[in-house]
Amino acid sequence: MRLTPRDSSFFDLLTASAEHLVTGSKLLAELLGADRKTRKEIAKQLSDTEHDADEATHAIMRRLNQTFVTPFDRDDIYELASALDDCMDFMEEAADLIVLYRIEELPARVADQVQVLERAAELTCEAMPRLRTMKDLSDYWVEVNRLENQADKVHRKLLAQLFDEITDPIELMKLKEVVEILEHAADAFEKVANTVETIVLKES
Repeated sequence: MRLTPRDSSFFDLLTASAEHLVTGSKLLAELLGADRKTRKEIAKQLSDTEHDADEATHAIMRRLNQTFVTPFDRDDIYELASALDDCMDFMEEAADLIVLYRIEELPARVADQVQVLERAAELTCEAMPRLRTMKDLSDYWVEVNRLENQADKVHRKLLAQLFDEITDPIELMKLKEVVEILEHAADAFEKVANTVETIVLKES
């Protein structure tokens, strides 16, 4: 029996943060198939979502500073919130660069990268509420790790394709940067999953 109650609002805050990732990943997927004018509008929506995600992260940090007893290690809460924020930052950055660089056509495999991010975002959002009980989470981090391995393979094939097919060095640099940032986003989702695994192992 605990003499000091633990603040359970962190679970709601982490879930809210993950919900922004689902919205962001769907907007990123929508942006890929849009024309240049519509891309600007979608990128603006994604930027707004990124600001909302930032506010969700700040809310978690403020709560950390105000709470004496946290539901699990406060350093782990900080790391988890930061990792969730990184996922959104990379997705927003990729969308922003696609618009800023005025990229006309993206290789088809870029959609495969974004599909991985969409699924990882959905799984992450489903996992956050389960931190309350620390149960039924192993399938989550196993699947996200599998998705990240899939993203690695797509990334390697994409790079090979770019160097094989793109003759304009400026266009190559633009596309390569977008592809690399999307790979960073997949890595960030894996970091979230690994952090959740660490938390569960510590608490078990």
